[in-house]
Parts: sequence; structure tokens; C-alpha cells
Amino acid sequence: MNLKQLSEKLSLSQTTVSRALNGYPEVAEETRRRVADAAKRFGYRPSPSARRLATGKAGMIGYVMPTGDAVHIDTHFIEFLSGIGDYARTHELDLALSPTNLDDEEATYRRLLAAHRVDAVYVSSPTTADWRIRLLEESGMPYIVHGRSEGHDFEFPFLDIDNEGAFHDAARLLLQLGHERIALLNGNEGQTFADHRERGMRKALAAHGLILPDRFVSRMTMTEENGYRAARRLLADSDRPTALICASLMQALGIMRAVGDLGLSIPDDLSLISHDDVFPFLKPEGFSTPLTTTCSPIRAAGERIAERLAARIAQTETGPVGEVWPVDLIVRGSVGRAPRKVTKQRLVSPA
Repeated sequence: MNLKQLSEKLSLSQTTVSRALNGYPEVAEETRRRVADAAKRFGYRPSPSARRLATGKAGMIGYVMPTGDAVHIDTHFIEFLSGIGDYARTHELDLALSPTNLDDEEATYRRLLAAHRVDAVYVSSPTTADWRIRLLEESGMPYIVHGRSEGHDFEFPFLDIDNEGAFHDAARLLLQLGHERIALLNGNEGQTFADHRERGMRKALAAHGLILPDRFVSRMTMTEENGYRAARRLLADSDRPTALICASLMQALGIMRAVGDLGLSIPDDLSLISHDDVFPFLKPEGFSTPLTTTCSPIRAAGERIAERLAARIAQTETGPVGEVWPVDLIVRGSVGRAPRKVTKQRLVSPA
């Protein structure tokens, strides 16, 4: 159905219907509701060109997506994207993906901003002093960062979870159970969420007079295979850890495979805590040993990012609004007291 047909159904002018659909304040609330209900009932959606002419907006959220052999598109991104889609499809928004390789990423951002084909942009996986944030801040384009970036001389809008607090609480639980040899399988070096998680774990250890040895830290792309290889290396050592904290359920799958290959068991020989972004297809309680997790729904974060971008497009949200979500610690069967058969060595921080 086109605009003319919808107008005839409602016995209203095309101008009134267009203004009602696009939120003009001079249209009465009752008329706006009647037009919106009819548009939904008859399946009317304005064309992008008509919407742009009427409102000056494209109705598009933009995302620059790195691709190529050097880029790993993981399940966390897919689940986050689904959350954005959940909000966008019910609020007359579309998502525009601009693929790029890493060498051309800045040029792709500049083309996207110059073309004015999107109304707002979101940034994911920020790094320290991330250049993308400065570029968007200087452009005037509405944007939100999923995560945080340190090292800027300005504030910016973001949505993040309390990664530092989550891994602090996870490490503290293991310390309370008598573990002193705790290893960390983290995300890639330089990503802010990974830095915050390591910082939280180190703070918990320091409160007990302990340090995190470099050999007990692995920074990696969060895949099952990387988790397996890192765990095999750590657990094959006679001086192995009694507990592991890892950054994703995908890593946890690899860790559990390594534990089985080495004839060890969870939690008798190794306690394990993983971060869980809440995947519908991978449940921590469904692991062979139910998995203790720090838990935050990444799909809900995607939906919230889309909601806030829509508000920034409409200018009902302005300024560098930061939002940090708390993270739950859910204790299941994968943690236990530190095993006695592994000699514990107190790692006192040098004065």
C-alpha cells in the first residue's frame, strides 16, 4: 500500500498522513494514533526516499564491520546484532552494515559520514584511545560506543557492563575457597573490556597479598580452540593453576575438553568460572559440569543500544551519557575448594 491509498482509507490528506507518521507536533494525538494503527493494519511502510524527504532522516543505524581473513566474527557479535534488530524492526529503523578490511576501516568511516545515508552509528569492541570515537565526536553524527575507551580528553556516550567488578567478584570467590593459583584466559590485548577484567582480578588477588604471574595470563580471540590450547599449556605444567577464570563460554568449551584430555576433573582438580553473555544455544547449566558464570545478556545490550541511538537521533538524549550495567555472579557446580594434592605457593607482591 502506498501513501495515497492509505490516505484514501483514512479519508485524510496525504500531507496529514505523512506528518502523523513522522511525528510532527501539529498533528493531533488521536489522529496520529489512528494513522499509526492503520499503517500497521494495512502493512504500510514509507519508502526510504520518501521518509528522507519528509523528515530529513534515513531511518538507518550504521555499523562499519571489519571483514577478511584477519577478522573473527564470533557468536557474541551475532547475538548483539540480534538485539539491535529486535528493537529496530518494531521502531521503523533499519541497520546498514558497511563491510571493510582493517586497512580501509578509517576511509570507510569517512565515506559513511560523508554520504549521510545513516542517522547514527554504533562502535563495538573499543580499544584504548580508540580513533573511531574521536572521529565520530568531531563529525557531529549521533553515536554510541558499546564498551568504554580510556585515554580520551573528552567524554562520550556509551553502554558497558561492569567487567572489572565481575572478574573481581569471580576471583574473590575462588580466593574464599582457598585457591591461590588462579589463571586468566582473557580477550585480546588492548580491548578495554579485557583490560578491565584483568584489572578486577588483579585487585582481588592484591587484597590477599597475591599477584597474577604473567605465565598464568593468556590474551586471545575468544574461540573454543584457543581456550583448548591455552588450557592444555597451563594444565600440563607440574606447577599448574588450581582455578581458571575465562572470558567466554566458547573458551570454556575448549578448557573442558583440555581437562578431559589430561584426565583431570572439574571441580576436583580445577575450578572454572566463565563470563556468560547469555546465548540461547549454549547454556552454562547444560555443560557436563554446570558452569559458574559472571552473567550479562549481550542481546539486551544490543536492544538498549538501538533504543538509545533512536533517542539520540530524535534528540531526546543528548550529551555524553554513560551507562554501566551490573554483572551477576551465578554459582554452579564448577567451583570447589582448592585441591590439597597441588602444592600451593604464596606469590607475595614485591614491596
